[in-house]
Amino acid sequence: MRAAGRVVAEMHESIRAAIRPGVSTLALDRIGRDVIERRGATSNFLGYHGFPAVICASPNDVIVHGIPDDTVLVDGDIISIDCGAVVEGWHGDAAFTAGVGEISEEAARLLVVTEKSLYAGIAAMVEGNRIGDIGAAVQDVAESAGFTIVEEYVGHGIGRAMHESPEVPNYGIPGKGGKLHRGMTLAIEPMVNAGSAETFLNEDGWTVVTADRALSAHFEHTIVIGDNGPEILTRP
Repeated sequence: MRAAGRVVAEMHESIRAAIRPGVSTLALDRIGRDVIERRGATSNFLGYHGFPAVICASPNDVIVHGIPDDTVLVDGDIISIDCGAVVEGWHGDAAFTAGVGEISEEAARLLVVTEKSLYAGIAAMVEGNRIGDIGAAVQDVAESAGFTIVEEYVGHGIGRAMHESPEVPNYGIPGKGGKLHRGMTLAIEPMVNAGSAETFLNEDGWTVVTADRALSAHFEHTIVIGDNGPEILTRP
């Protein structure tokens, strides 16, 4: 899984470097494809239930699962990039949200808080804790900042498949849920909205947007519980 994680991390670095006004989300997908091909990996997104790309590209009010197309990024946008890779049957999965050009103060704060909530969840991913401890840590950071947590879409186990049990909600009660143990690998992925937590699924069957069209951010890493605590496998 470390090898798959390194491919995902390289996809993130390459795509992040290309994000600027005037770039299309389809062009970002092509960069992801180039990394996968160069590293001899395969995509766990392409063809997944018919998904047509190797990345999800979700701008502004799109929460997750945006399909790359001819949409051109403009100054002030934010864009979430979610991607994965498979190496020798093992999966990696991670996401980040970045600003395009100069973004608003609200958007910048949303990005900072959402990433902070991810790392709070990761810090709770230690042997002996429970799934609820992860969700509670994520929820506390996001809601304390005045933002809302998306509840319909959650993190997950990951390994020989991209989505394995257990589900890892971004909300929860400390001390509740399944117990965490060494060797467990999870994808923790807070999705945080600037407005209402309500979501809407577009007609394409993939694109999930905020019901009130407020901004949304998404950060994710694949993590294993090691001998010395959580180890992030998809960090550049």
